[in-house]
Parts: sequence; C-alpha cells; structure tokens
Amino acid sequence: MKLNLKAFFIVLATLFVFSSQATDMSAASIKDRIKPLGQISVAGAVEESAAASGPRSGEDVFKASCFACHGTGAMGAPKKGNADDWGPRIEQGEETLIKHAIGGFNAMPPRGTCADCSDDEIKAAIEYMIDGL
Repeated sequence: MKLNLKAFFIVLATLFVFSSQATDMSAASIKDRIKPLGQISVAGAVEESAAASGPRSGEDVFKASCFACHGTGAMGAPKKGNADDWGPRIEQGEETLIKHAIGGFNAMPPRGTCADCSDDEIKAAIEYMIDGL
C-alpha cells in the first residue's frame, strides 16, 4: 500500500488544530463552544417575556402542570373534583397533602411536573383540584 504523505500531513495538521482548540478550558472558550447555533421563530407568534408575572393561580398551575395526571387519573393520581379519589387524602389533612405534593409521593415526583412552582402555587393547585369536595 502506497502512503500519500501529503494527505497524511493534511490530516495530521487538521487533528492538531482541532485538538488544540478543544483543550482551551477557559470559561469564555467553553461558553463559545456550547452556545446555541440559532433561534427558532414561528411566523405570527408573539414573543413572550421571561419577566415574572406574579404568582400563578391554582387553575393556571393545574392546566399547565397537573392536568396530565390529575385530569386523567394516570398512574393512580386522584382526578380533579373526584371525591372518591380525594377523600382518603383529604382526611390526612392539608399539611400532608401539601407535603406530598412538594416532596413527591408514590409515582408523583416532587412538585409534580412544575419544578418552578412556589410552595404557594402548589398549595393553590391542590385547593383548585379539591374545591367543592
């Protein structure tokens, strides 16, 4: 097999250049390497601000984060407004309900699927789900 020296040196030089760039572990270099390549925009969509809008209502939290399980009963979750599902849980007291919702219980992960919910928002979501029972 005949070795093409020119191609070999080109490959070797390329590897050297890329390996020397990858070893720069400064914060600025790492930030530059992992930055997003672009952004996605949907025509006609209104850009929303990430600014805090205040506490969300129990209904808003339920619709955004709780409905998948508590609206359908998935994985044994008590369904919103169902007295048979919630009765034994309500008997344990509000403090236990909130503790389980915040810390997780059985198949429910901590804070359900609302990692950015405050304790007050979790409490409001529970109150919304058991309202009228």
